[in-house]
Amino acid sequence: MEIDLNSPQLYINRELSWLRFNSRVLDQSTYGDLLPLDKLKFLAIYGTNLDEFYMIRVAGLKALYKAGVYDTGPDKMTPKTQLSLIRDYLHKEIEYLEERYLAIKEELAQNELFIKDYNELSQAEQERLKKYFLEYIYPLIIPIAVDATHPFPHLNNLSFGIALELVDKNGQVKHGLIRIPRILARFIKIDNTFVPIETIVENFIDDLFPGLKLNVATPFRVTRNADLAIEEEEADDFLEILEEGLRSRNKGAIVRLELNGDADEGLVNFLCKHLDIKEKDIYYYKHIPLNLGAFWQIVGDKDFAHLVTQSFVPKILPPLDKEDIYDAMEKEDIMLFHPYESFEPIVKFIKDAAKDPDTLAIRMVLYRVGKNSPIVKALIEAVRNGKQVTAMVELKARFDEENNLRWAKQLESAGAHVVYGIPGFKVHAKIAQVIKYKNGKLQSYLHLATGNYNPTTAKIYSDVSFLTTNANFSQDATKFFHYLTGYAANKRLNYLYMSPTQIKPKLLKEIEKEASYEKDGYIILKANALVDQEIIKALYKASMKGCKIDLIIRGICCLRPGVAKISENITVSSIVGKYLEHARIYYFKHAKVKTYIASADLMPRNLDRRIELMIPIENEELSDRLIRILKLQLADNTHRYLLGYNREYVKVHPKANQKPIYSQELLEEYVNKASKVAKESSKSMNKIAKKILKEKE
Repeated sequence: MEIDLNSPQLYINRELSWLRFNSRVLDQSTYGDLLPLDKLKFLAIYGTNLDEFYMIRVAGLKALYKAGVYDTGPDKMTPKTQLSLIRDYLHKEIEYLEERYLAIKEELAQNELFIKDYNELSQAEQERLKKYFLEYIYPLIIPIAVDATHPFPHLNNLSFGIALELVDKNGQVKHGLIRIPRILARFIKIDNTFVPIETIVENFIDDLFPGLKLNVATPFRVTRNADLAIEEEEADDFLEILEEGLRSRNKGAIVRLELNGDADEGLVNFLCKHLDIKEKDIYYYKHIPLNLGAFWQIVGDKDFAHLVTQSFVPKILPPLDKEDIYDAMEKEDIMLFHPYESFEPIVKFIKDAAKDPDTLAIRMVLYRVGKNSPIVKALIEAVRNGKQVTAMVELKARFDEENNLRWAKQLESAGAHVVYGIPGFKVHAKIAQVIKYKNGKLQSYLHLATGNYNPTTAKIYSDVSFLTTNANFSQDATKFFHYLTGYAANKRLNYLYMSPTQIKPKLLKEIEKEASYEKDGYIILKANALVDQEIIKALYKASMKGCKIDLIIRGICCLRPGVAKISENITVSSIVGKYLEHARIYYFKHAKVKTYIASADLMPRNLDRRIELMIPIENEELSDRLIRILKLQLADNTHRYLLGYNREYVKVHPKANQKPIYSQELLEEYVNKASKVAKESSKSMNKIAKKILKEKE
């Protein structure tokens, strides 16, 4: 009987897969060797992840349900079913989340760091906070009456406040709100104690509503649909319509209401009525303060730096530790693996180009650059120094739109040629090209990568940088930028691979070729997510021929491993640790070019609806280095999870008499050792890496 590879049973729902990923993030807080604030940090990450999931994914499902859409993916699960399963999953997980919070809170207390409500403080501490309230909080918060003449106010996305039921001197019940603005700290620090601000405000309601008596109060937080719907083809001025879209983000439908566990039923009904939200979209927290992301305030407090693991210091290794980056690139291709190797050489790549009299042009794609970007500042300096600067600034980078808009305007004001996007596509490629006039001819220098031009995230994201003067790649880079800035009809490159026309066909071809080697075939794909059905079906077919496939997928994975006669030869691993595994690396054992790095994940949005780049790593030493990194990660037995046939993830543990292997810490050790060796050796990083990574095996 022919196997149906379109069967919904072969696919895992992407939203439920994402929820399991976020659960793995939460699970990091259980590692006993972590310091207390390291554990609290994972609760903060879990919370901010969940906020975005609700703002985008859940909001999208609600819109699909409202529009009457029944079929949303290869798993054939309806939006209604997905919403129901998401709610069930998260309502159940709250109990575990609360357990983790209380355990971490106790551990912090043992280290003389306390999180306490106002009424848990001593009288002397309360007096100090009363003075603080009157001086710093009272002038900035606004009491809001809600009645026939005072309409319920508009609440922006992620608004936080307190709902109140009050009684006047005649015994008449009144309702009110106190909105707590984001300019106020979420926790007020007093000595070594952090006090949730709402517990302070609740104790001074009399000062805010004089003549009224507080009956009951409940803190609340709302989440709105924050996805921007921009009709680019109808926009005469894309900047103007984007700015309008950003303003409308705070007007989207409310998709989630968060409350304290002891919230008064009358106040809950009051909020539901005015916010137009159903009980099933309310999440109650008994012990944990609303807005988990605010724990970053405590994690980042310098007075308690001893309760956070000291950050690893990225290293600059040969040849970039002593040699000019451009001179080094002319001699050999260079690969950097961040955050173990410093991102500073990439910043210097642009800074030096901006100052060099030989530089004629700098071209870059900017997706997420950060708020205080040294790279964008260097581009502005380059314009002032007379260089031709072309910047493709992707204004549709979700939640970075406003920041990118600001940088785009500054670049344009300085005189750079700024491109704001390609209609219908996000430009997600990571590429920079510097063109110099040297020795009587033009010389092109390229940086191609898996990660963004953001020095801050480069310290916590695992990504690959590739620096080259390869003439073929440079020709393609020039063609690529001409495509972005002009009306180029040819959307194909000759040596690099670009989506939406080339990356998926190339991957499908390589999977099929590797499958032809049957039991001797071997594929490793490392990505953030695997969702694309064509890629999944190709992997199933390869597995059915006996080809061994190891997938390292950090987040969403819709492929179901371990299905008899279909995916028995496929393993799916997920590594979650101190660094966000962000690199995309693709390996095919028998291919002429064995490894590729890419900006693209294995998702329809990346392969079909974005401008992405995939780079063949032709240099055997660099390719060998990537393969060894992949195999090291597959050997991880402390922070790796395996996806099972039952769609659940199980943490991998060392077997009897087996050494614990934490790939991220081993890579830190490797870079430290390489740095030490470099001081005693004139060898290039490629040779040092090969020697040390081989030892790690």
